[in-house]
Amino acid sequence: MDQVSAKPRVATVWLGGCSGCHMSFLDLDERLLEVAARMELVYSPILDVKHYPRGVDVALVEGAVANEDHVRHAWTIRERTKVVVSFGDCAVTGNVTALRNPLGSAEPVLQRAYVETAQRAPQIPYEPGIVPALLDEVKPLHQVIPVDLFLPGCPPSADLIHLALSELVAGRRPDLSGGRIRFG
Repeated sequence: MDQVSAKPRVATVWLGGCSGCHMSFLDLDERLLEVAARMELVYSPILDVKHYPRGVDVALVEGAVANEDHVRHAWTIRERTKVVVSFGDCAVTGNVTALRNPLGSAEPVLQRAYVETAQRAPQIPYEPGIVPALLDEVKPLHQVIPVDLFLPGCPPSADLIHLALSELVAGRRPDLSGGRIRFG
């Protein structure tokens, strides 16, 4: 792993998932203050930043790649980030987000969610272009961009996130062996 700057620039990203990984990130509690003092958080759903910045040292990317916007965002993250971490089971394996894959394409999902359901619900005006086009197959992050580290768990524990983030902001690759990681 390349050495990171004295105060590494860190991002957290939420693609197709439930935000549980970010909730676990916040479960660091007072340890979050300790880690935050050693890094600069430059992009996250918990910040009001609209565009992914350049020169990011570490990005924790939660969620599977489920639509065209996720693909574009993933490539922007990869191009602008030194170390990309697949953060949580959805990013690592597709997990719950990928449960629609056996349906064969996005069309059955769209029909059920937006046509059949709409026939039973009060009519809400549809605004074309507001929802990004779904991919026919939901993919884990590493099937779209190169990933440097995998941090599984649904969600990963706060202890595991603390270990990984503390090591990454210190410029080291975390040792996740010894039964520290789990799926589900």
